[in-house]
Amino acid sequence: MGEKIATRDAYGNALLKLGELNPNVVVLDADLSKSTKTAGFSKKYPERFFQMGIAEADLIATAAGFATAGKIPFASTFAIFATGRAYDQVRNSIGYPGLNVKIAATHAGITVGEDGGSHQSIEDLGLMRGIPGMTVLNPADAIETEKLILAAVAHNGPVYIRLGREPVPNLFDADYQPEIGKAVRLREGKAATIIATGIMVEKALAAAETLNQKGITVRVLNIHTIKPIDAAEIIKAAWETGAIVTAEEHSVIGGLSSAVAEVVVQNHPVPMEFVGVKDRFGQSGKPAELLEEYGLTAAKIVEAVEKVIARKNS
Repeated sequence: MGEKIATRDAYGNALLKLGELNPNVVVLDADLSKSTKTAGFSKKYPERFFQMGIAEADLIATAAGFATAGKIPFASTFAIFATGRAYDQVRNSIGYPGLNVKIAATHAGITVGEDGGSHQSIEDLGLMRGIPGMTVLNPADAIETEKLILAAVAHNGPVYIRLGREPVPNLFDADYQPEIGKAVRLREGKAATIIATGIMVEKALAAAETLNQKGITVRVLNIHTIKPIDAAEIIKAAWETGAIVTAEEHSVIGGLSSAVAEVVVQNHPVPMEFVGVKDRFGQSGKPAELLEEYGLTAAKIVEAVEKVIARKNS
């Protein structure tokens, strides 16, 4: 694994590349450009950067207006504001008309840390995947973030991109090419499948290594696209391994767990366990402490795999 870089930093770097590659890209922010990492774009391309102030509804509605004029707007703010405070505008001004707006939401999940439960968005994936036609991306590291942002520009339609505050290790190399809507099989195994997204992909790989040392081989899937989800790969996992564990830095209600369960129950029901936030709000604390408190660890994934295998074999 490589150096640790926050996915929000990778977003800022990707915007600089996009600014040069595509003159139709514009960036809007809600008075958080230093935190969302859009500040670099604002300095290099000031004529294409729009500071909307602390007015998230206006941010989203203005981005919709840019899209109707043929621009490719990136609307940036914290995930809690993009999906909560501005939900009506996201749904009715972007989702309903199917406009080509990219919502880049940083500071998602409990690893926001000391900002506490009011700022820790653990419902955003569920809110966004519920909007018809919305593509929902949740990259695992900085390299995947840059690649998916470039892919999002090529994709015509609304896209929600979930980004984090805390630095995470790079899992992929520069040649890695993720494709929207396609899961990535990172490890082979027969006893069960771990399906992970975002920062939990690293922990899924660590859990798989621990299980391997116990003589238990598991498949690991990276789901960077929550919607449209790769149903074919999930169905293969259900048929070929017979047990599934999901792992996400999000509520187990509405996010990856729900999306995978919907596919499994309709095609090939197998025992499942969910690693994620269990119907709780976040709280203030250091990111590592919060991950431990909420059970978002490799050790908890190992426990879940052992439990689901026992269910499969009972």
